Amino acid sequence: MQHYTDDKQALDAFREKYQELRGEIAKVIVGQDETVKHVLISIFSRGHGLLVGVPGLAKTLLVNTISRVLGLTYSRVQFTPDLMPSDIVGTEILDEDRHFRFIKGPVFANIILADEINRTPPKTQSALLEAMQEKAVTVAGKSYRLPDPFFVLATQNPIEQEGTYPLPEAQLDRFMFNIWLDYPSFDEEVAVVRNTTGGSGQEPRVVIGAEEIIFFQDLIRRIPVTENVFRYAVRLAASTRPGTLEGHTLAGQYLTWGAGPRASQYLVLGAKCHAAVSGKYSPDIEDVQAVAPSILRHRIVRNYKAEAEGVGVDHLIAELLK
Repeated sequence: MQHYTDDKQALDAFREKYQELRGEIAKVIVGQDETVKHVLISIFSRGHGLLVGVPGLAKTLLVNTISRVLGLTYSRVQFTPDLMPSDIVGTEILDEDRHFRFIKGPVFANIILADEINRTPPKTQSALLEAMQEKAVTVAGKSYRLPDPFFVLATQNPIEQEGTYPLPEAQLDRFMFNIWLDYPSFDEEVAVVRNTTGGSGQEPRVVIGAEEIIFFQDLIRRIPVTENVFRYAVRLAASTRPGTLEGHTLAGQYLTWGAGPRASQYLVLGAKCHAAVSGKYSPDIEDVQAVAPSILRHRIVRNYKAEAEGVGVDHLIAELLK
């Protein structure tokens, strides 16, 4: 790994690496620029991401491609109603010498794709969420550390709600970003069809390794932040809380629950990383606003009035950002 004379030089190198990563991912993934950007920001901010989108928008391919260009180990877990916690974290078996031996589950990888996390009961969901929070799993009273870096990308299908177990608000809070995937534009879809229905596509190459990712994650933490950015991030999160001194009138009207302090922390961390990938050495208020929708989207709960009047979460966030 290269050594840098100071953080400024390291941040310049980080931005170059980020552009390289984007270039390699674009060989496989057409469009989805904002999605790719947010996934990479959450990885370098040591956060986890929740991808929400209808089937067929290349959520699985995106995660697989990102793990390849980052040179990390990758596991995919398909969540189903009969999945058990031991299917994720691993289990103890009795070997031929009559000793208990721990067989590691798929959670022991750098990047975990939790496919359709809302298809499995809360007991299994919480096994993964414990691993996300503690970066370790406990089996039969023994704790096992997970590899570093460790990053979970969960996908959720917003259309079929029959036979699903929506994640509780407290568990959604563990995810740094809630990333909405939209349909590609007409031209992007033409490019997708052209690339996927012909011969073999381009293979992305590895751009960065685990050691360098950890170095850049530490670097992002060290980025200085001015007092007005701290205050803006906290004020923005506080404005979503109905019935409080800082709460916005819209929050009182349309929300039953606002974002907690974790949102303020993620707004600052996300803004730091957003500034770094944009070529800045310190975040400003625009960086906080750029990451705010994905950070606040799953942390505010609309009330009956908002649902009756068709007032969406993203519309409320856009109003609060004004």
